[in-house]
Amino acid sequence: MSFSIGENIGPYRIIEQLGQGGMATVYKAYHAALDRYVALKVLHLAFHEDSTFTARFQREARVVAKLEHPNIVPIYDYSEHEARPYLVMKYIEGDTLKARLNQGPLTSKEIEDVVNSIGSALGYAHQQGILHRDVKPSNVMIALDGFMYLADFGLARIAQAGESTLSSDSIMGTPQYISPEQAMGKKDIDAGTDIYSFGVMLYEMVVGQVPFNADTPFSIIHDHIYTPLPLPMKVNPNVPEPVQRVLLKSLAKDRLDRFESIEDMMSAFKDAWTEAGVPMKGTSITMRATSLKGESTVLKTKKTAPADETIPAKPSTAKKRSLWTWVGAGLIVVLCGCVFLAALRSFNANPPEAPTAVASVIAVTNIPPATLSPTLPQPTRDPGPTPINVSPEILSAQEMVNKNPGDPNAHMQLALALWDANEVRPALEELAQAANLSGPKNKEFFVKAAQEFKKREAWVPAAGMYLRLVQSYRVQDVPKDIENDFHEAIYKSTEQKDMPLFVFFERIDNIDLTLGYVARGRYALFNGDVADTKTQLANAEKLKPDMYEVIFLKAEFELKAGSQATAKNILLSLSSDLGAPEWLRIMAENKLKTTP
Repeated sequence: MSFSIGENIGPYRIIEQLGQGGMATVYKAYHAALDRYVALKVLHLAFHEDSTFTARFQREARVVAKLEHPNIVPIYDYSEHEARPYLVMKYIEGDTLKARLNQGPLTSKEIEDVVNSIGSALGYAHQQGILHRDVKPSNVMIALDGFMYLADFGLARIAQAGESTLSSDSIMGTPQYISPEQAMGKKDIDAGTDIYSFGVMLYEMVVGQVPFNADTPFSIIHDHIYTPLPLPMKVNPNVPEPVQRVLLKSLAKDRLDRFESIEDMMSAFKDAWTEAGVPMKGTSITMRATSLKGESTVLKTKKTAPADETIPAKPSTAKKRSLWTWVGAGLIVVLCGCVFLAALRSFNANPPEAPTAVASVIAVTNIPPATLSPTLPQPTRDPGPTPINVSPEILSAQEMVNKNPGDPNAHMQLALALWDANEVRPALEELAQAANLSGPKNKEFFVKAAQEFKKREAWVPAAGMYLRLVQSYRVQDVPKDIENDFHEAIYKSTEQKDMPLFVFFERIDNIDLTLGYVARGRYALFNGDVADTKTQLANAEKLKPDMYEVIFLKAEFELKAGSQATAKNILLSLSSDLGAPEWLRIMAENKLKTTP
């Protein structure tokens, strides 16, 4: 079921792999009949796990394939190959807007192009009743000639429409660009969601950083829901006040307070910029009033009602809040409180070995740092609670940090001293800071940090550190011993209830999709969802039935299901298999001792 280089998939010959994510792998392919290159976006096998998916996939692909706009990457075809659905899209040679932002501030001309091109594409799609749901710079392609395209309309819509584990296990959207209603898991999203995400992009382009970029994806999501937007002019004094007003309205927490449409948002942004009449951050060119005050480039087409999705109309009483809005908000607060209390109880019950109040470890899950201009002040960092148990080791490590504030190893030693004193949150704040200071390619640092937390059997932070370490390699170059330790930490961390808040399943998928299924399945097993364990186990068995972690999870599942005899046979086989990892054989032996 692979798509191999040189293989023919229907009329398309695979040339090279362009990228891989949690939901799909992208290949460059050659279409001989039309003498052109195309991009094949191959959805992972989990999307084919139920019998109704093929019909849904075809229906949704037909809808997005009808989007005909110069700034939307077109879908040419869709099909399946050995039960793997794939989309055939225009191949664009170039780079992403995210890559361009990483190189430095945009010019006024580039910002103008983004506003016109991507705003136009979104406006057109909304007129057709189709949302994107995942607007972000990495989904904006810049061709070699500078022309811009909005990509992944197809994947965002198809994944959302399906019921597979890959789409249902995660909130659609990227933490830094997700709307509050998406972050809360609401189903009745509308154009306001794309307006918010596009507003985050504009904020990043003119202010110099995304509005929320905490140490953990969970913290970022929380900030989008609850934390007031950092005022653009406070972060970057060069932002004109009229532009700040537009950003504040675009990024309002309540979607009813945002602009009514992308067209309104574009018009307001252009008016604000030309009213200010000054260059934006890092630019030397004033936005040209003649181009921005002129006719909007949004295509005006007759609105239709495509299959299965329309954008809900906004209520006429836009400023009035319904009773249910407040009830929903109250429920969210109650639920968050319950989660916090449950985490606190779990930690108090198992302080040295099962830290569930892991507040900052997701810094190790490869959240990219904000793109900051050298002239901008760095946002201030919340230092967190002051440690209660100040041991001599903490004082010594703190002195080292004070002498060398930019040294990641000094911060790591302080993190370890705090951890050993049961100061979990301050320890993990320091660990997150150490990880950020080390940079994404500092293998030596991540090896040391991962081993230190593994030695303490702190599996969630250890898993995060190993994940960051593995991500610093090309997949094929990861040393076997590191790969083994990574698998152990991931497998054992799934026993902790808060594990998914700090080590995202999607990031495990990017490295090893089968391990991602195993992690989901074992997490479900330890958190009372045996039915989901069965589904995830079946997904893993389809891909790598001989993988030792898959076999061990099978034994644990059988034990939970009451099939002791079957489980014992599997455990006996694993415990005596010299080819199995040592840690897994030890786990199998321990399970046997406790199995009646």
